[in-house]
Amino acid sequence: MVDADQTFVIVGGGLAGAKAAETLRAEGFTGRVILICDERDHPYERPALSKGYLLGKAERDSVFVHERAWYARHDVELHLGGTVDAVDRAARTVRYGEDGTVVRYDKLLLATGAEPRRLDIPGTGLGGVHHLRRLTHAERLKGVLASLGRDNGHLVIAGAGWIGLEIAAAAREYGAEVTVVHRDPTPLHSVLGPELGQLFAELHSDHGVRFHFGATLTEIVGQDGVVLAARTDDGDEHPAHAVLAAIGAAPRTSLAESAGLELADPADGGGVLVDERLRTCDPDIYAAGDVASFPHALFGTRLRVEHWANALNGGPAAARSMLGREETYDRVPYFFTDQYDLGMEYSGWAPPGSYDQVVVRGDAGKREFIAFWVKEGRVLAGMNVNVWDVTEPIQRLIRSGAQVDTEALANPHVPLESLVA
Repeated sequence: MVDADQTFVIVGGGLAGAKAAETLRAEGFTGRVILICDERDHPYERPALSKGYLLGKAERDSVFVHERAWYARHDVELHLGGTVDAVDRAARTVRYGEDGTVVRYDKLLLATGAEPRRLDIPGTGLGGVHHLRRLTHAERLKGVLASLGRDNGHLVIAGAGWIGLEIAAAAREYGAEVTVVHRDPTPLHSVLGPELGQLFAELHSDHGVRFHFGATLTEIVGQDGVVLAARTDDGDEHPAHAVLAAIGAAPRTSLAESAGLELADPADGGGVLVDERLRTCDPDIYAAGDVASFPHALFGTRLRVEHWANALNGGPAAARSMLGREETYDRVPYFFTDQYDLGMEYSGWAPPGSYDQVVVRGDAGKREFIAFWVKEGRVLAGMNVNVWDVTEPIQRLIRSGAQVDTEALANPHVPLESLVA
């Protein structure tokens, strides 16, 4: 069958789906490309939702992957506001939209992303309870933060992960009072461990954020639909005019599950099981982005990565696999954050317990340094804080798997490039 006779369907209008469509055309695919998005906005990138756009430093149009006209110009059929509710693997069809439109596919890509986890406590139905995932959420939250800043209002944030901390920083820049409730002893504990998590605690404390560690929210108190306070499981009560749930995200796997595709164990992060070429157990169905659980040979485990770079690179990798290219997806995980005057990039994968040493190069006190998570002399991950143009050598160190001299690794006068044979 020639390309022109084939139909490739992409479910999910985020960055992964949009870049997959772009790649199909860039690689010369001449068949039908259908991109189905359950939002009314055409595909956009999410980092600005908790950074520049939320702060009013980036225009709304800047978040979109392509201008709206790009899709028609490249003959990509873009269907907005249409939820796919069924995949028939035997017939190779998907059904979507209120009218139950059915379309046949030759190849199908699931790029359905993730959804924020909801607080399951009394009071979440109050009007001042928020979460952040979509552009509409960011638009609403921007107005809330501006109002809190004008009125000396209080924002309570449940969770001190990346989203929680970025919104805390934005809220403080607007002038709002901020309390962060987090069950672990430091922010980002499950990502950075206690050594570097404390740095972020100090950063935010220096900017007036109050932390309540070792606790979780148990109730949001309100009156006449208005939030008044947030209570924790240790008996404390925090004044609040708004509450933000930032307790992580869950992969959107319901469509894959109903289609009978294999899923990863939720204890291992969940997601749709794919192979090294992002193929599911069905040879005509692929998955990429937040929803995909893929094997990573370098780290010897399956990963499900929710960050921007995984969508940016995973969508194109899946598209090339759909075209029959023999390409292994093994990108080193990468993410970044901007909080106040701190900019950070992280490469690698080093959850607590996987490393035996954290090596610091530079001045952590001045927040200008690189941290390396090391096991038996091998670099598993690296994080550069207010130090730039080092991502490439850090990733080469990780990929090399070579044992390095940790004294040289800590010495800023020794070029990182020289540590890779």
